Amino acid sequence: MAPEIPNEATSVELLASATRGFDYLFCNDLARAKAHFEGKDDPYHLLGLGVCAFMEAALGMESGLLVEATRCLSQSEAGARKQMKSAIKAHPNQRFAPGLEWEILNADAVVLLGLTNALSESYMGYLQCMYALNSAHSKFSKLYKTVFPNGLDAYTTPSATPAPSRKSSTPSLHSAASSTTNLPTQPASKSLFARFTSSTLSIPSTLRTPEGNTEIPPDGPVEDLIVAGTAFGFGLFNLVFSLLPKKVQGVVGFLGFKHDRKLALRALAVSASKTDVHSVFAGLVLMTYYGVVLLLSGYQADETHIIKQYKAIVESIEKRYPDGALWILNRAKIMRMSYDPEGAIKVLRDGLRPDRPPSFAQADTLLVFELAWTLLGQRRYQDAADMFIKVTEINSWSHGTYYFLAAGCYISLGNTTKAQALLDVIPELIDKKKISGKDLPTEVLIKKKLAFYQEKQKRRGGDPKLWAQAIKVSLAEELGLFWNTHARIERRLALAHIREWSALTPDLPVTIAGPPTPLPPIMSPVATPAPRTGRSPMPVFGFSHALQPMPPSANPHHKHPKSGSLDSLDGKASNEGNPNNLPDLDTPDELAARHLLIGICERTAGAYVASRESLKSACALQEKIKVSTWVGGVAMFELAVLDLKEVEAAEAELIGAVSQTGMHEAVKRMTEWDRATKAAGKKLDAAMALAGSSVDLSSRLDSRVSMLRDEIAAKREALGI
Repeated sequence: MAPEIPNEATSVELLASATRGFDYLFCNDLARAKAHFEGKDDPYHLLGLGVCAFMEAALGMESGLLVEATRCLSQSEAGARKQMKSAIKAHPNQRFAPGLEWEILNADAVVLLGLTNALSESYMGYLQCMYALNSAHSKFSKLYKTVFPNGLDAYTTPSATPAPSRKSSTPSLHSAASSTTNLPTQPASKSLFARFTSSTLSIPSTLRTPEGNTEIPPDGPVEDLIVAGTAFGFGLFNLVFSLLPKKVQGVVGFLGFKHDRKLALRALAVSASKTDVHSVFAGLVLMTYYGVVLLLSGYQADETHIIKQYKAIVESIEKRYPDGALWILNRAKIMRMSYDPEGAIKVLRDGLRPDRPPSFAQADTLLVFELAWTLLGQRRYQDAADMFIKVTEINSWSHGTYYFLAAGCYISLGNTTKAQALLDVIPELIDKKKISGKDLPTEVLIKKKLAFYQEKQKRRGGDPKLWAQAIKVSLAEELGLFWNTHARIERRLALAHIREWSALTPDLPVTIAGPPTPLPPIMSPVATPAPRTGRSPMPVFGFSHALQPMPPSANPHHKHPKSGSLDSLDGKASNEGNPNNLPDLDTPDELAARHLLIGICERTAGAYVASRESLKSACALQEKIKVSTWVGGVAMFELAVLDLKEVEAAEAELIGAVSQTGMHEAVKRMTEWDRATKAAGKKLDAAMALAGSSVDLSSRLDSRVSMLRDEIAAKREALGI
């Protein structure tokens, strides 16, 4: 059936109806949202139904929903295109040219169709995605010039004070721009794709005014859609392209994609300040971005400002949709980034309570995933293992990765039997989930680690079927390096990690001064059935919260000090499965990973001198590493973060010591920041040189380097250096 083409009188009503459907979706009531969208053939409702199917497919990696998403989005795109044709001849009665809303709707559908094609995990799907994104990028770039001819300065954002209102509802395109930096420059020639994909159905790029003395009505839902939709689309493209690895940016730049991250964030903030559906999606993009920067960049030039922006957006949307899982997720993230992990855990558990309103299972996955990492950061290993396994019950993405993380938690608990049961089924789980016949990047690393420890067990002379006994540093803690898990934990937890890893043979002295810090209790596992494979729900291990502390004698890795001091630890290697009596760590790979983990935790604990030595020790072993070749690049990145954190801490101490700083102190601070930012920049260059395409998860390090470079540039700009 062809999509219904609404007339001008019913268009606003259909938009209002579709908005109610999205309200259900944002409140976590997916079933009611789909029921509301179904049975209506106009472009608005078809787009809504397509968004529901797309979000289910994307968040849950459910390929079976792609066909339905493609059908709905294709029909919505076709309907919006027909409306664009007829709207060009319409008589204007609003401050925007008729038809802009349909061009935005058309571009929305094109973007989602492209992303849906990419989820098919085929080469043709990726090509179709690039084609669609190029088309939508051109549309939104043109729309931005039409809707915001004078830039974005006159528009408010969620955490800003209201900006002056526009003087005229029909500004002249020939008037001086209020901020020329906000206006994208017109390229001298079209990109390679644009020469073949330019739309012939574009809306005129001028604002039209009514003839005679016809009065322009105040902005309504259509105008809100135009402003929010344009700002969202333009901001989204600029932000996404700015976050791509540099090598990929070079490719997409050749295809005509340009980016300006600062302008992108401003555009998304303008969209988020509106009430249209696009405002919610803009808020979600901003939340994701701010959360990623706080988690992965390592250092922020103005952390207070980022958290303020983040909080303002979350609070604004959560007031409208208090039961939405995505807003609950981001409120918890803010707490974790603000050093309130227990508050984050409470928010996440409340969001997952059984008696809450109808849930969106795919969105709930994100709550469980965040809860698992937060619990891991708190050394609550049993609870973290339970949550990682629970993710596999509600999500089909990479069960092998979640089993690997859960196995790491059981290694920390000293339960190698449970860890082995999980590790044994990982190869089969990985083989079931591939992208275009290839393993996921994380799973490539996991398979290498499995083979690494199997070989280590042979050297130890232990039972080859019980090779989990050879793992001495938790797999979850090591993989957590890529999620920067240890950067925002409490000092007492950082010290506990340092003590535990330093005690592994060959043991290391603990050089951090301070009173003895007892290890937090590690919870013991309870007996549960062995894991099974397949697409059926996975068993949840030990889903009991009435657990008792594990006796030290049952946990070979939980070594309490003999006299309570940090450095009086048992230095003997574990004899479990080790008749050849090899050290706990007997390869450069393991020694380097330990130095890296300890160095990060020392920095978290404020021991900057010790941290530098540990991180440099990790870098020094790089040439001898055989499998974990990613260590050197990550360690160099962490050294760059250390350069900045050290100066930041010294500056805070100086400001706290004196109420007023004179010219001499100001010049000294400026000099220190200049030195530190330049030194950090050189280390980032070195990190990228160590992170070639053959290095595991190098693209993640590339993105982290890009984010940190932005923070360094922002700091230098703020200081005027």
